[in-house]
Amino acid sequence: MVALPGENTPAQPSSYDDDGKPGFFARWFYSTNHKDIGTLYLIFGIISGLIGGFLSFMMRMELAQPGIDVFANEHQYLVFVSMHGLIMIFFMVMPALIGGFGNWFVPIMIGAPDMAFPRMNNLSFWLLPTALICLLISFVVPGNANGNGFGGSWVMYPPLSTTGHPGPAFDFIIIGLLAAGFSSIFGAINFITTILNMRAPGMTMHKMPLFAWSVLVTAFLLLLALPVLAAALFMLFTDRIAGGTGFFDPARGGDPQMFQHLFWFFGHPEVYIMILPAFGIVSHIVSTFSKKPIFGYLGMAYAMVAIGVVGFVVWAHHMYTVGMDVDLKAYFLAATLVIAVPTGVKIFSWLATMWGGSIRFTIPMQWALAFIFLFVVGGVTGVMLANAGVDAYLHDTYYVVAHFHYVLSMGAVFGIFAGFYYWFGKMFGVMYNKWLAAAHFWLFFIGVNVIFFPQHFLGLNGMPRRYIDYPEEFEIWNAVSSMGAWITLAGVAFFFLMLIEALILNRKRVGDNYWGEGATTLEWTLSSPPPYHQFNTLPRIEDNDEH
Repeated sequence: MVALPGENTPAQPSSYDDDGKPGFFARWFYSTNHKDIGTLYLIFGIISGLIGGFLSFMMRMELAQPGIDVFANEHQYLVFVSMHGLIMIFFMVMPALIGGFGNWFVPIMIGAPDMAFPRMNNLSFWLLPTALICLLISFVVPGNANGNGFGGSWVMYPPLSTTGHPGPAFDFIIIGLLAAGFSSIFGAINFITTILNMRAPGMTMHKMPLFAWSVLVTAFLLLLALPVLAAALFMLFTDRIAGGTGFFDPARGGDPQMFQHLFWFFGHPEVYIMILPAFGIVSHIVSTFSKKPIFGYLGMAYAMVAIGVVGFVVWAHHMYTVGMDVDLKAYFLAATLVIAVPTGVKIFSWLATMWGGSIRFTIPMQWALAFIFLFVVGGVTGVMLANAGVDAYLHDTYYVVAHFHYVLSMGAVFGIFAGFYYWFGKMFGVMYNKWLAAAHFWLFFIGVNVIFFPQHFLGLNGMPRRYIDYPEEFEIWNAVSSMGAWITLAGVAFFFLMLIEALILNRKRVGDNYWGEGATTLEWTLSSPPPYHQFNTLPRIEDNDEH
């Protein structure tokens, strides 16, 4: 029914406010609005980050000095190691970067009123808390004869994950990871459909913002990689049940190495699934605070596509020590070196964007610059590990731990915080206290470097990972590393102080485009926060619009 001027229109249902928002319960539990679902993902990511961060803090306290002081036994320590990895990857980084910022800003950036499948979007989110509960249950149910929980690491290699943990703890983890996998697959289908079919008039693929490009490539990676993990987990599950299959059991004609191939065929693209959205965020921040369009826009977009493609053909560099043929090692070595090329394109484009720009060292820019620095450090150590000869020495040492934490704990997480501070005012309509935010940045930056940089030295000296105890010659660097955990904890405390001050105490309102002329994407044309239903009339993208 069309309401004519002066005609009595039906009143809005009482459960809705003047902006069309449903009541509290319907809004947050039944929500199909992409912005609210994005907020839920961010809240979930923060909660998961606190759980995963607590696990890592306890690990560092145990390793502060030789001997077993914090945990009851080695199994309990290994449970913490395993759960830390699984929670941080599947329940903190991915929900925050892809689910949180992706849901919030991809539809707005491409001029769409919402995601293509809003109900599927709701389902994608609510599968995640269910999955996390399954993982947390695994803590308190029997794992093996040594105690509760699963201590087979996040890589879940058989036979340790099959005959080595006969209790139900690992079964709960499999169920949780399958639920999280379905969540990500549904989300990927939604993003691909939304980006390919719902762009505003005039927005061609080559005019699309780089963050939308990064989420599109990430969604294809999820769609191609996660079913392989799901298949591997299902095969593990059938191997574990009484009288089950023998996919990974050599005594029954199987091969545990097959699981490694399946896992890393997922596991290496997963690295790029976690980092590509951060690339997109950093691109926007560098452009905004240099007051210049991103240098080499098409090169940046297709570099992400290249990273996505090549990321699928390098997986076995995680497996140099399992007895691979020399020619096969040579192939994976070369392919791994090749992937550094598109990554280098991105690094140099960011530097070229800043060159000659009118740079403002705002809080988001500080996080973005730190991201570039830390990712380069992590990338260089990764290129070292690409060499099969070097890797034979450094494999499963703390050098590897330092490498991937520089890329993920300090790369992806710094990308999350960069995006959070960049869009904070846009999401919540208020501005944070820059001094509290600066304290958060500097304490976090110093803390994580103090944690992980010494671990390069521990690894080069031969300290193996996943051990609860170590000889006294490793004590100094472990003590330094554990001090870094306290500094990082102080940084996290300032983050929450910033949230309380901005969202509860001060509530300093911001304008539509509070970053000024450098911010050119569509979200800056809307109010802060954006209306509950944006773009009643679709925007039209002109030829001279910047990316």
